[in-house]
Amino acid sequence: MPATKKPVRYAHSEGHTDICYGQQGKYMITCGADGDVRVWEGLEDDDPKTIAMGDRIHAVAAKNDRLLTGTDSNTVQAHTFPDGVPDGILARFTAPVTHLVFSDSGKLLAAGAGDFNIRVLETAEDDSSAQYLLQGHQAPVLSVAVDPEDKYLASSSCDGTVAVWNIKEKSRVQSWSLLPKSSDVSVAKTLCRLSWQPTTGKYLAVPVEKEVQLFTKDSWEKEVTLTDQSIEQPISLVAWSPNGVLLAGACIDGSILVWDVSSRNCVERVKHDKGLTICGLVWNPANSMELAYTDVQGQLGLVENIAPETSNKQVPAASADDPMAAMFDGDDDFLLSAGDHDDGSHSNAALDPDDDDSMPVPTQRKRGKANIFDDDDASMGADSVSMKLTADLLDDTDSISGLPVHPPPTPVYQGPKPTPLQPAFQPGSTPLSLAHRFMVWNSVGVVKCYNSEEENSIDIEFHDTSVHHSMHVTNHLNHTLATMSAEAVLLACESTDDSPSKLVCLHFSSWDNSKEWTTAMTDGEDIQVLAIGQGWVAVATDKRLVRVWTVAGIQKDVISIPGPVVAMAAYGTQLFVVYHMGTGIPGDQYLGAQLLEVCGRRKRRVLEGHLPINPRSTLTWIGFSAEGTPVTYDSAGVVRMLNRGLGYSWTPVANTRSYCKGKSDNYWLVGVNENPQQLRCIPCKGSTFPPVLPRPAVTVLPFQVPLCELSTDKSQLEESFIRSRLFSGHFQFLSAQGWEVDELAQTEVQREQDDTLMKLFALACKADRECRAAELCELMDVNRLNFAIKYASRIKRMALAEFLNDLARRKAEEEAGEQQEEEEEAEEQDFRGYLDAQKNHIETEWSQPSTPSVLRSSGSSRLVQGRGYREEEEDEEVMEMGEDGEEEAEDIRAE
Repeated sequence: MPATKKPVRYAHSEGHTDICYGQQGKYMITCGADGDVRVWEGLEDDDPKTIAMGDRIHAVAAKNDRLLTGTDSNTVQAHTFPDGVPDGILARFTAPVTHLVFSDSGKLLAAGAGDFNIRVLETAEDDSSAQYLLQGHQAPVLSVAVDPEDKYLASSSCDGTVAVWNIKEKSRVQSWSLLPKSSDVSVAKTLCRLSWQPTTGKYLAVPVEKEVQLFTKDSWEKEVTLTDQSIEQPISLVAWSPNGVLLAGACIDGSILVWDVSSRNCVERVKHDKGLTICGLVWNPANSMELAYTDVQGQLGLVENIAPETSNKQVPAASADDPMAAMFDGDDDFLLSAGDHDDGSHSNAALDPDDDDSMPVPTQRKRGKANIFDDDDASMGADSVSMKLTADLLDDTDSISGLPVHPPPTPVYQGPKPTPLQPAFQPGSTPLSLAHRFMVWNSVGVVKCYNSEEENSIDIEFHDTSVHHSMHVTNHLNHTLATMSAEAVLLACESTDDSPSKLVCLHFSSWDNSKEWTTAMTDGEDIQVLAIGQGWVAVATDKRLVRVWTVAGIQKDVISIPGPVVAMAAYGTQLFVVYHMGTGIPGDQYLGAQLLEVCGRRKRRVLEGHLPINPRSTLTWIGFSAEGTPVTYDSAGVVRMLNRGLGYSWTPVANTRSYCKGKSDNYWLVGVNENPQQLRCIPCKGSTFPPVLPRPAVTVLPFQVPLCELSTDKSQLEESFIRSRLFSGHFQFLSAQGWEVDELAQTEVQREQDDTLMKLFALACKADRECRAAELCELMDVNRLNFAIKYASRIKRMALAEFLNDLARRKAEEEAGEQQEEEEEAEEQDFRGYLDAQKNHIETEWSQPSTPSVLRSSGSSRLVQGRGYREEEEDEEVMEMGEDGEEEAEDIRAE
């Protein structure tokens, strides 16, 4: 009997409409753009109960006595059902909620939103406090689905991917690029609503263009593809029947198709009367033959009497005149029909969600008959195999155990899956899929991109307007990357079919009239990350190359990096590059880092090695402190700084998660200072990235090295000393680089360290820890050590005072020896400078060719000019020899 489609009726105002069933199919629940939720007792219900929410509602879900809605206020709101009494807010996002779904058990609620995040809540608890945040999509989430075992969650996104997540581990276990990309749900080609097969969750159904692809759980291999010749537009939604036998799909042209999965045949085809796009599709959980749907005009429809293919077949009654009719029953018909399908549908009996034991087991006589009369397609697909199988059956029919004959199962790899590589990103930027986004936010300024139907432009703002005034640039090249310094602004765009990837430099500090230059990359090479230092710029490309230019546009260097680039930053003459070193252990990124000196007198590689981040996290920001120390920040909220005093190792100096009030809150890092010690961050409540409008405010967070037992006085003092010593390392670095150092600040830092050591020394003495006190004195200089000796004598710690006295004597001798060695080295350097000066002088005097008489008379001005050059060379020699060699230099000049 064919399905019955009832006429649609008005449910909500025009716009996206969602639907679900409540209380085991007793009610139909719809929501729409009018901000109302309506509860229907049937399609003919002329007075449905209305619950006014006030906001535009994008998604609705119901389970037992609870009704949840995803509203335009970026929240998941709870109400009692069917009364509709408000019951609180379960989750907050920074963008509208796009989809809600309960798990089959009702213990989990999954919500996806336009801020790229997915949250899974354990609704079994009264307070619903247990939440799992799943991050990784680079565009708004289209749909979510929880498997029946509450282990995995599947999601689709506007970034074109379909992902599978392990909920408890909060890790992505599989991802496919199956969908067209878009910037928002409202402009997405399809909603790509996913669905797990009920009870077992063996298959995940994914609508892809004009077909439905079924992926097997755990192996994540595509097993089955369902399609039909009548499909003209892409499929947008799929839904399994409660018994897992039928799978329904809805197209964007209003077509609804139902497949019998065991036979892969389309058993029902229904078309919307007006051809409107269907945006909601759900089966009645109490009736596997009823399917409800909603369209974009806010209308509600119903399809009834949907039956599997096997139930639609009519078995003819046995004729009394036919003596052979009674010899075959229904089982024989089943076996004989196993070879009647030329499309190979009989080989997919494993798709039946029921257990194999539920299939009828025919007798061996019937099995032999079925195989003898089987055709080539049903007997392994080859003539020789079919003939051999038939011969074997004639010889010994008892050797066959059952029908139909299946090929041996393909081995499936069950080991750990490789972790997807983190894509490249520009530090200080927000994702590309946002219509309004930050292209960069650093210590110099902010670059914002506005991409809408009305305009595509870039705004450049400087924190200090004395550097340069704000600029507004038309984004005619569709730039996606940007960075800035006090000298220039860099912009870059991706390659297209018609043009290559280009780099544009707005050199506003140039003293000539040419303030802009452009460079095109080689064919097939795309810019992925930008960096700008002092007088130079660099780009990293997908060819694993780092290209370096001067700020005026001269190509300087091309550097190969070992793996795909992840991020890059610059400061002064330093270039910090992070790249993939390989595939990490499951859930982890395996990153490497290089720190290069690309300009100046000494071009060298300062650091190369593994870059540590937290387990199951990704890198979210890299850069330099205001004093020039490399810093990293990962998705777990941990900030790490390069410890130059400990063999260029990485030390964690802060954890922004400890300052978050909610589990879904984050801090977006924009800058780091070592003096004063502070992090400059933007708080993001319930999201990962800040909005462009209104302009977010920057907050300051303190540093804290993660030592043990920080609640005790001893640990707090130790943390203060370690942090002060770590952050004072930039003084030596800046001095070595020739930068001017604030001596007062350096003296103040040293005084704080000495005071902290004295407090720790006093605390150890009070705790009767003389050995610990002696170890602390090893870190003091002689002057501070004398204070420790006086303190030990005052509190009657005579043994400790005697030990410290010997320690002070040894330190004084060591310091005297070091001072003598420094003086000897200085004298040796002065002597070498003197010898070099003499050598240069001799070469200057005698290596000059004699001047012809003609030039002596007529080229006096040229000789004077040459004399000026020689005086400059002699002045340079004086500078190289130093103060002790000035007398010798004067003698040379007199000669």
